[in-house]
Amino acid sequence: MKNFYRVISLAFRHKLTVAASLLCSLAVAVLWGGNITAIYPVVDVIMLNKSIPQYVDEKSAELDAHIAAIDARLADLRGRLPGAAAKEQSRLKAEISDEQFRRTKKLSELTWYRDYAAPLAHRWLPTTPFRTLFAVCGFLVVGTFLKSVFRVLGAYYTSRLGHLIQFELRKEFYRKTLRLDLATFRQTSPGDFMNRILGDVGAAALGAQNVFGMAIREPMKVIVCLIGAAWVSWQLLLITLISVPLAAYAIQWLAKSLKRANRKAIQEFAFVFDRIEEMIGGFKVIKAFTQESHERSRFHRTSKQVYKRWMRIAMYDSLVSPLTETMGILIIVAAVLCGGYLVLNQQTHLFGIRISEEPLTHGWLTLFYAMLAGASDPGRRLTAAFNSLQQGAAAADHLYELMDRQSALKDPERPKPLPDPLGAVEFNNVTFAYRPAEPVLRSVSLRIEPGETVAVIGPNGCGKSTLMNLMTRFYDPASGSICVSGIDVRDVRRRDLLERIGLVTQETLLFDDTVAENIRYGRFNASRGEIEEAARRAHAHRFITEQLKEGYETRVGPGGNRLSGGQRQRIALARAILRDPDLLILDEATSQIDVESEQLIHEVLAEFTRGRTAIIITHRPSTLALAHRIVVMEAGRIVDVGTYDQLAGRCQLFRRLSHLELREAA
Repeated sequence: MKNFYRVISLAFRHKLTVAASLLCSLAVAVLWGGNITAIYPVVDVIMLNKSIPQYVDEKSAELDAHIAAIDARLADLRGRLPGAAAKEQSRLKAEISDEQFRRTKKLSELTWYRDYAAPLAHRWLPTTPFRTLFAVCGFLVVGTFLKSVFRVLGAYYTSRLGHLIQFELRKEFYRKTLRLDLATFRQTSPGDFMNRILGDVGAAALGAQNVFGMAIREPMKVIVCLIGAAWVSWQLLLITLISVPLAAYAIQWLAKSLKRANRKAIQEFAFVFDRIEEMIGGFKVIKAFTQESHERSRFHRTSKQVYKRWMRIAMYDSLVSPLTETMGILIIVAAVLCGGYLVLNQQTHLFGIRISEEPLTHGWLTLFYAMLAGASDPGRRLTAAFNSLQQGAAAADHLYELMDRQSALKDPERPKPLPDPLGAVEFNNVTFAYRPAEPVLRSVSLRIEPGETVAVIGPNGCGKSTLMNLMTRFYDPASGSICVSGIDVRDVRRRDLLERIGLVTQETLLFDDTVAENIRYGRFNASRGEIEEAARRAHAHRFITEQLKEGYETRVGPGGNRLSGGQRQRIALARAILRDPDLLILDEATSQIDVESEQLIHEVLAEFTRGRTAIIITHRPSTLALAHRIVVMEAGRIVDVGTYDQLAGRCQLFRRLSHLELREAA
């Protein structure tokens, strides 16, 4: 429950809303118990053809008579005291003490009735039984109306709290997720991530909302009713509640079972999101290979597993209401038997325990029963929120499991500044593995001089992109170091490092915003003129203004799906150009550019890379021509480094990768 408490604590950022919600719940509880007390005057006053003033006068006369009887009893006991034996004297003194206590108590009651209740009753309350009944009914109507008003206000404020908690929790989850390193982030599937930010956040917030709503209001009503029952006779209340510990144990067992089942259901529901995400992403492949029936079967199996889990939750949930109802019946039966014995036999003791000073009247016993009934109804209502609370607790655990993960990449406590301009980039015996015992890079060493353009070429899986991921510090090497201007990148704040780097990848991602805003992503303080100039240099300005209906204000769609691959690539290149970085990294960045634009793009790159350090991963011979040196990699190692002409003459792998042999054969 620790994580669920963390969710609940988010509500206290909005103290006024919490206070309003709690005050409304308290008002509802007090009015709930107050309405029930109307039963007593109906049974012990009105149904005996009396009014409240008459009842108060009779009560005062009864108390006078009781005090007179106690005085007579005290006089008798004191008269017998001098001639009694020592043992008898001790007993008489104890009785005298008890009678004096009873007299003090009765005198206090008489004072209250005579000095406070009687003047108010005679001045403000009706003097006939029917008018008294009318006043009691009016009290009930007004009390019920006020209770309804407070319930409406309470429902509004608790709903507001629920949505505020959901807002705060989703925002915090998003913020903490963005702080994760790339490796940790990729350990969570897209379906699991969507399940957490949508399903878990909603379930946890709803559970917290129920805490401030039903889970506080209904127990308050129970407490008010139990206080009322204890006021009638706390001894009788304790006897009737003897079955509560057993029921509490059973409810605790159900709570643990429900939370465990909800936790597993939440985890399995992520697989449903994964299946949907795969279907959307691979729809063309599914249709092309006519695998619709196969995908339907996969989705059916996944959904069936989730269905079975929810049925187990439904079974546990169905046990809660019968259990609480049985507990309520046991309490009521115990109260009826015990109370009936006391009233019907006019007894003050039960099992040798004093229950009351005087035998209970029908009115007091009816009020006691009504208070117990008033306590059982909120208990029944609580069962509706029981599963929601357990589901919220399970969702909070699942949510904070990801939120509490720490990034494997830490900024140094005392970061070193990078010089301007940047110096050489050095890879010193760098070894790296995504999985233990499966190294991707093996003792790679490379020095790139300031202003030099280096191309990296090699077969798929040789570690080219990994080299760039380490350069941008998306990952840290297992051994060795990467230095810029002689400074280990692990000693530099990541933000400072990345602000000096421009990155264009093969997997071009644009955000669902305008063309202008996607280019501005490279530098948010750029002016519109600078954005358009960057687009011109990337040869994107023409198609933006001529082919897109709204020009730079055209929304590109999720992931840029309203644009072609070449258009997306040129906008991404414009974004990097706008950043004006000291170090430019192009990871197959020209792979999706059409042939017509390729030469123009290369001219731009030739101009843009002049005077700045650039690392280009590519297989295109035209792009290789931009490089001062070419690095050939295979199986995580550098096998050769040289100019295009040098490698063409001596490196068989380079010749094969750059298709020189095919061109010569043609």
